[in-house]
Amino acid sequence: MKDIRNYQLLKHNTFGIDAACKRFVEFATESELVHLLQRERFQETGEPLLILGGGSNLLLTGDFEGTVLHSAIMGIEDISAIEGPQSDSVLLRVGSGVVWDDFVAYCVARGWNGAENLSLIPGEVGASAVQNIGAYGVEAKDLIERVEAVEIATGERVAFDNEDCCYAYRQSRFKQDWKNRYVVTYVTYRLSRTFVPHLDYGNLREHLFSQKQIAEEALTAQHVRDAIIDIRRAKLPDPAELGNGGSFFMNPIVPRAKYEELAAQYPNMPHYEVDAERVKIPAGWMIDQCGWKGRKLGPAGVYDKQALVLVNLGGAKGEDIVRLCEAIRHDVKERFGVEIRPEVNVV
Repeated sequence: MKDIRNYQLLKHNTFGIDAACKRFVEFATESELVHLLQRERFQETGEPLLILGGGSNLLLTGDFEGTVLHSAIMGIEDISAIEGPQSDSVLLRVGSGVVWDDFVAYCVARGWNGAENLSLIPGEVGASAVQNIGAYGVEAKDLIERVEAVEIATGERVAFDNEDCCYAYRQSRFKQDWKNRYVVTYVTYRLSRTFVPHLDYGNLREHLFSQKQIAEEALTAQHVRDAIIDIRRAKLPDPAELGNGGSFFMNPIVPRAKYEELAAQYPNMPHYEVDAERVKIPAGWMIDQCGWKGRKLGPAGVYDKQALVLVNLGGAKGEDIVRLCEAIRHDVKERFGVEIRPEVNVV
């Protein structure tokens, strides 16, 4: 276990914010975490805690005056045998420190299907269960079977089924009433040996069948993964070259009456049906309509290829990104009467 004082977090946040924490603890096993929490009793002492994954969904607004916990629990274990040899499912128990896209690549290479639409999403496995990451019509909740964690207050091991976590769009109980209560150690996912493509989001069909000219009957999960990687790389900046946290804002879900009001003013407005009463509107489209794409505010800016992405143009502090975020939110609310909210965790 690593236990380091006055630790720099520059390499642990994809925004490239130069900040530090008072203490950085990285545990490699569940037992190490249990012993740490039972010994330290962080909640009794009032020590501020930050549970850090890959740092891709984090905006630091200054030094963190507390302890950062980071999982280095690795491993992908096939536990499918518990359901018998005839099952179409593949059950995989994955350490929370595994890089998410490494896990997706591992599954696709073995013909285990379901995660391919989530290719190239940055971060680690533990965060997938907290954030309910999603892209191209698929969310982590569609795959998650079980989440194992350790309770911070007691050091006790606990486990939750999918239903216990109350997953919703970019939400879970880990982000709400369970926030800072548990540290995720393992996530079990249910994949399928049968390939059922999900292609009705964004320009995925056009990319596969028109640009790549792949015959639909020959389509594989690897084709879908490759296409999504191509699309994401074309519109999202590499954090190693331009600091960013991926999609900064969540796409708002509005009542159908509000959608119809806006659709009457903007007939070409993209949208996605949620249910009979609600519609999702792309935040990036609204930000673009407000003229923010490619603009900057000091050392922070909006990426010129994707308006959902806020970028560190060089030397930006967390407060610079927050100032840009609030300016954008103000303009979207003024023009469309819709609140957009950050997807990233602002600390």
